[in-house]
Amino acid sequence: MDHLFSPYSHKSLELKNRVVMPPMCQYSVTKKDGIATDWHYVHYVSRAIGGASLIIIEMTDVEPDGRITDNDLGLWSDEQIAPLARIVDACHQHGAKVGIQIAHAGRKAEDAEVPVAPSAIPFDENSKTPRALSTEEVSAMVEKFRAAVERAVKAGVDTIELHGAHGYLIHQFQSKLTNKREDEYGQDRTKFGVEVINAAKSVMPEDMPLILRISAKEYVEGGYEVEESIEFSKAYVDAGVDIFHISAGGEGPIAAAGRPGTHNAYQVPFARAYKQAFNIPVIAVGRLDDAALANSVIGNEDADLVAVGRGMLRNPYWALEAAAHLKKETTVPQQYVTGFPK
Repeated sequence: MDHLFSPYSHKSLELKNRVVMPPMCQYSVTKKDGIATDWHYVHYVSRAIGGASLIIIEMTDVEPDGRITDNDLGLWSDEQIAPLARIVDACHQHGAKVGIQIAHAGRKAEDAEVPVAPSAIPFDENSKTPRALSTEEVSAMVEKFRAAVERAVKAGVDTIELHGAHGYLIHQFQSKLTNKREDEYGQDRTKFGVEVINAAKSVMPEDMPLILRISAKEYVEGGYEVEESIEFSKAYVDAGVDIFHISAGGEGPIAAAGRPGTHNAYQVPFARAYKQAFNIPVIAVGRLDDAALANSVIGNEDADLVAVGRGMLRNPYWALEAAAHLKKETTVPQQYVTGFPK
């Protein structure tokens, strides 16, 4: 019977357990140059020491104006590769595999003088009105994603995650709320995402899996539901997505009528629906900090991997603690063995 601490592999990605640290922005690039700092090194490597099998580095942007804030990571320049490679190498030394989330914030780029988006629709009344990208600029944006993925591969990552969730650029193209275009990128709202997937795959090793994080439901008035997202996600699977990372929301202020639950595991049904629809691996996320609950998600075959976000912000050694609580075997660093008696 599979459980949270059983190994898992897909294509070239071989994991010692099912515990994933999801991408969470640190807003800690103090020089605003997109280059990872000592904070990022300590932050990620401590979670590798703490037993997570897959660490997905936070949203890392394909151009300066693609950042949520100017304190975010970037991969638009070769000088940003080596500091990331240092983090990847250290995580590998402690038994963790590393992914990185490649993204563009689109209309949610707070520090961009004029953000860009599929259409000139602001996020809310307090946000800047973005400029709609021309058809040629959309094609150029695909190339920026390709170049960033290529740099990530040079940094030594084990997998790539594209950010198609939470109201950022790929999500903006796939949503009828934010994509009012009349060109081919409006006629087929998955076209941009598909082209980015194809571009990413063109520079990734053939056996490296590509993850797509997606909002399965929008939680806004007139937004799409999980049935519709499964339907349009078929295009992404056909383009080469290997693993879905299932989240929700982010494409507008939450509508009172569609407010998400606040209970533990409230997004697991979305992960289950995607797993059943596509029969490819899925990562579940959302209030899964309780070890027994996270274990049940694997044991009940609702998902293949479990991402624990806030729990790992509170405790870098969440995975080691969870294994001890569940009485499961895991590798404890020699220096910490006395803290985890058998």
